[in-house]
Amino acid sequence: MFDRIAHRYDLLNRLLSFGRDVAWRKQIAKNLPQGQDLKILDLATGTADVLLALNQQVPHMGNSVGLDMSGGMLHFGHQKIRNRGLDQKLRLVRGDATCIGLASAQFHATTISFGIRNVINVSQGLEEMHRILQPGGRALILEFSLPPNKLFRHLYLFYFRHILPLLGGIISGDNSAYKYLNQTVETFPYGQEFCDLMIAAGFKNVTPKPLTLGIATLYVGDK
Repeated sequence: MFDRIAHRYDLLNRLLSFGRDVAWRKQIAKNLPQGQDLKILDLATGTADVLLALNQQVPHMGNSVGLDMSGGMLHFGHQKIRNRGLDQKLRLVRGDATCIGLASAQFHATTISFGIRNVINVSQGLEEMHRILQPGGRALILEFSLPPNKLFRHLYLFYFRHILPLLGGIISGDNSAYKYLNQTVETFPYGQEFCDLMIAAGFKNVTPKPLTLGIATLYVGDK
């Protein structure tokens, strides 16, 4: 599915989020751990938007890796990285977030943006994020959530159920993809329920940070 929408993915992210996805990624940068030459692993990296944004915003970022199962998404990510001359600093690999084929305890931070709800086994994915981190490392998970305000939630769900799938289908040419994305948002655990999953995977100091009236949440947890 992600291969089919890869050619319009970046455009749709900007349009359907009204540009808020850019601001949300800045929150990831602000919550990275301190230190120099930070090695970051970005899971469900897609077209590498998160890695590229972090590279621009974090002066102390070192060589980092993006991982995704979709070859189509990675194709566009590779193009963007090459166009910016960052081939030696940012590396993209194809792989599964529930079975990361990399050695343990080698990254200072691991990130995933709007991808954890697409992982087949969420608990296993969180355990892998914990495994891959160095002691003292940090996981930053950005995901959609449901706003607490009832009126705003009603408007938000109307947009998600009716307008977003329609626009997404027209622009991407794939109606089923954006219906699927909407359905996963409504059924995925958020808030304290998701924090509990992170704690069960071994993370400590787990904190949810609601963004834009709660339509997205940045979850922060340390190893």
